[in-house]
Amino acid sequence: MEFDGRVALVTGAAQGIGAAVAQALATRGARVAALDRNEPGVEATVARLRSARCRADACPADVSDRTAVDTVVRRIEDELGPIDILVNVAGILRTGPVLEMTDEAWSAVLDVNAGGVLRVTRAVARYMVPRHRGTIVTVGSNVSGVARMHMAAYAASKAAAAMLTKCLGLELSEAGIRCNVVSPGSTDTPMQRAMWTGGAGARQVVDGTPAMYRTGVPLGRLADPEDVAEAVVFLASERSRHITMQELYVDGGATLRV
Repeated sequence: MEFDGRVALVTGAAQGIGAAVAQALATRGARVAALDRNEPGVEATVARLRSARCRADACPADVSDRTAVDTVVRRIEDELGPIDILVNVAGILRTGPVLEMTDEAWSAVLDVNAGGVLRVTRAVARYMVPRHRGTIVTVGSNVSGVARMHMAAYAASKAAAAMLTKCLGLELSEAGIRCNVVSPGSTDTPMQRAMWTGGAGARQVVDGTPAMYRTGVPLGRLADPEDVAEAVVFLASERSRHITMQELYVDGGATLRV
């Protein structure tokens, strides 16, 4: 119960990695404020946690709406207690060649994946700074560090979110607030499955696609959402108390980073 007595805000908690992070923190004692614009989905996440006797509250909100973000963060602080942990997971995906990308698709992806991190982190950090405590983890993507065909908007948004988090970590270091990034590779989530075509599914992702200049996964499997959640838990915990402004890749070696 290493997070007993702490309040953790998790965005994108309706499904996938966000739901796994919410569960990992809640089962370790945190009171989780689960935020997502998908109200039925986030209510289902909270119901599962409560059925396991964990403390969790649904906080429906859209991270692209500054007023909604400020309001829900204020409500969490007033009703649940001081936010000690923030995990930014909320994100959307639009794929396609750059030359065919619309301005609307580009703006939507950047506004949620990078702008959402800014809005939520800014709102929460303003409460953390006077208390001189807190930790922020942003879930990015390994595409922020390697080019991918037909994923330019997503890659750019995740690169922006990662650098925003690191810069914030530098600015907030004097207040003792740590900011880190966890960057997954291909993870078995609804977002990942929506990209599968031709029936090959996970096998093609693991093997790689030479025609798309994409390497496979050396460990030979997709990540489970829980694999990513465990990395988030570590960076949110006191076990990583001297780690800040770092980016941890959780991708089975897919990007072959040195």
